[in-house]
Amino acid sequence: HPPHSINNSKKQAIMQLQRIFTVVALGVFLLPVTLKAQQVRIIVSNSGNVQRQELIEVDIKDIRQKLKLGENESFVVKNSKTLQQVDYQITHDGKLLVDAGARPRTQAVFIVEKGEPEKMKHWTYGAQYKIRKDDITWENDRGAYRIYGPALQKTGEKSFGIDIWTKNTPDLVVPNRYRMELEGNIIEDSLRRLGLNDQAKAIDRATSFHLDHGYGMDAYGVGPTLGCGAPALMLGDSLLLPYCYKEYRILDNGPLRFTMQLTFNPVRVGKDKAVVEHRIISLDKGANYNRMTVWYEGLSQPRNLATGVVLHTEDTTGVVLGSDFLLYADPTDDMRDNTSQLYVGVLFPKPINEIKKLMYPKPQGFNAGHLVGIVRGLRNNERYTYYFGSAWSRYDVKSLNEWRVRSEEFLLSLKNPLKVEIK
Repeated sequence: HPPHSINNSKKQAIMQLQRIFTVVALGVFLLPVTLKAQQVRIIVSNSGNVQRQELIEVDIKDIRQKLKLGENESFVVKNSKTLQQVDYQITHDGKLLVDAGARPRTQAVFIVEKGEPEKMKHWTYGAQYKIRKDDITWENDRGAYRIYGPALQKTGEKSFGIDIWTKNTPDLVVPNRYRMELEGNIIEDSLRRLGLNDQAKAIDRATSFHLDHGYGMDAYGVGPTLGCGAPALMLGDSLLLPYCYKEYRILDNGPLRFTMQLTFNPVRVGKDKAVVEHRIISLDKGANYNRMTVWYEGLSQPRNLATGVVLHTEDTTGVVLGSDFLLYADPTDDMRDNTSQLYVGVLFPKPINEIKKLMYPKPQGFNAGHLVGIVRGLRNNERYTYYFGSAWSRYDVKSLNEWRVRSEEFLLSLKNPLKVEIK
């Protein structure tokens, strides 16, 4: 080519490179702004004087709207310091749950942005176990709970209340307990039919969920009582104990919250012939307490509602009462062998009219009475919410005094929730 053509080509190339450099530089300059437009910050403020570690809730619709995310588009939640992903859950009622910690009088910030979340660990889980007469058993990293179902009711066994299974591990253990118990019972029955009773006893010791194999056990007596935290309508000072549930729906099943709804068979309450009890129970990661919401359909007049715990001995020195809580150091169902205590309690963040002991005239076997909180004048379909829960002296709570401190702090957190903002 002629020399002037080469010079023109060089000029055009230089101008093109300048344009590319300008575009790249502008893009780099604008990159943080673009990223911020694709992020949402969740700001959690702790105005109190104690450390808080709990699940916080925000409306998932607000998050999706601000991120311009479709219904099925995935996202991640990260801490704002290291950008490490944190566990979250979307609940049946449209809440985004985040496991948040906040130091006293500080803020914690989480970043939400579009992306594929890493695999999350399940801290809560529950299921119906038809292999054990329709039990529904649920757990978190603190403990496990059980209610009894229609198949048990058909046998005539009277187990009305809520059962506790202790744990001393954060791992989910309930499905394995049922499997081991079932397999052990099959082998044990076969050995007994052969007259091998010693071998059968050895199998029972190795597989029964009533014994501790290193990760907890069923050491709580329920029977015809409230157990730990079941509700009951009252006639005078008598508790109208509920029987087993009729229908259930699991609404949330981890990784951070378990929620279920229960419906019970109609019962007669005074002149009302068909009163139906409904419950919604939920349990969060890290919580010693379940949330219970109860209401009744079919009441023609207001009734008193009681809830509480069974007292398993006449010695009630292990009882601690407050204006809005009741606590009890339960001796477990085999005091000689277990040598531990189950700490149980019911908390009342909503107003309660009275807390009292209802002792049986004569102890009924292991059961000596109830410790209850009473709400007077509950109306038809009026919902009442309270909390019930437990801890074990071989795990996370070593004494009744420690149980009281933990319970009072949990109750205080319910009355003073963390402040949560979306920006």
